[in-house]
Amino acid sequence: MDALDRLEAAITAGLSSSHLLNVSGIVREVAPSHYSVSGISQFVRLGDRIGLDANGRIQIGEVVRIDADAVVVKPFEGRIDASVGYRARRLGHASLMPHPLWKGRVVNAMGDPIDDLGPLSIGSDPMPSDAEPPPAMSRARVQSSLKTGVRAIDLFTPLCHGQRIGIFAGSGVGKSTLLSMLARCQGFDTIVVALVGERGREVREFLEGPIEQTRDRAVMIVSTGDESPMMRRQAPKTALCIAEYFRDRGESVLLIVDSVTRFAHAARDVALAAGEPAVARGYTPSVFSDLPRLLERAGPGEEGKGSITGIFSVLIDGDDHNDPVADSIRGTLDGHIVLDRAIADQGRYPAINVLGSISRLADNVWTSEQKELVRRLRSMIARFEDTRDLRLMGGYNPGNDPELDQAVALVPKIYDALRQDPAMPASTDAFQELAEILRK
Repeated sequence: MDALDRLEAAITAGLSSSHLLNVSGIVREVAPSHYSVSGISQFVRLGDRIGLDANGRIQIGEVVRIDADAVVVKPFEGRIDASVGYRARRLGHASLMPHPLWKGRVVNAMGDPIDDLGPLSIGSDPMPSDAEPPPAMSRARVQSSLKTGVRAIDLFTPLCHGQRIGIFAGSGVGKSTLLSMLARCQGFDTIVVALVGERGREVREFLEGPIEQTRDRAVMIVSTGDESPMMRRQAPKTALCIAEYFRDRGESVLLIVDSVTRFAHAARDVALAAGEPAVARGYTPSVFSDLPRLLERAGPGEEGKGSITGIFSVLIDGDDHNDPVADSIRGTLDGHIVLDRAIADQGRYPAINVLGSISRLADNVWTSEQKELVRRLRSMIARFEDTRDLRLMGGYNPGNDPELDQAVALVPKIYDALRQDPAMPASTDAFQELAEILRK
């Protein structure tokens, strides 16, 4: 009996790994968000693609749950064309075959071109879209500094090549505008941009606006808000897969994902369809394991390879910075930039709250003099903001507090120095520019 069991296990493993066999089953149940297929449970794995033969057209879905008698499949299209009795077959695990000629192209979450420039060139090696992060002990260290051209960031939250940072903001506070300014960063061989759940009109605006000058070395992955949760969940994975391909070629890659929150929303929808319970504000447990697995794929590669500098926007629902998704992302990244609605209401853009923002790798960038200067600037700004109500009520008398007098005199000039919009030239030396403005 043991020998028969081993033989059965070997046959089952061979069937599961073989892409030459046509393993198919029958649709037995259809729901608004998913359908179940019987007869293939022992031949598929979570994440495998399923092709549904719907009236002569193949509709692609993904296995999100496996039971003994059926599997749950969630389609990538928004509409389900399945009916009970339709046949569905296994297509294997998802992978892409990126190519250097993908630069300058726009693709969807499945890696198919959507820019009317013809078919994509096919690379030689398939790469899984859900790859594991590099081993921690074999990763290179983050050391070289990066100039973003955004004065407020280069002063208070400087970045390094291979760093991962989040931009935390509510809706309408200037998050996408700041990302467009960061997309102009120089010093990168490749730029990968993933627009996840964004408005459809923003795609061409991004292509023909901030990224136009670097379009020849950029790859854009687009999944708009009207597409299915599966497409929005897949888009960041596709972007990471493409970024990893260029990183492994030894290139320095800038990855921009807007936004990770919409990836979390899509992952929640998929997990709920698979039967997971909601544990925190409607989010399922798998969301909080998917987020670090996705974010850890960015960063420095193994020694001798390139790096992925990740900039991830985080949409704060209801301006609640203690939202469980935002809290989980903030603890995973190497720093966070907070956009404040109160600052935006004052007309100061980018609306960066320098007191609430931090870069955990700033010490790799600042000199000892710059570090001390930034500390004093933060202290001065904090004193200015803490006494705002007191000064509005007339309780401030110049000459009684020299430190407050200095803050009142200099902080408005600092705020003017931090003002910047996409039409303005990029900053080249933030500390020198700030010194010139303060001298005036």
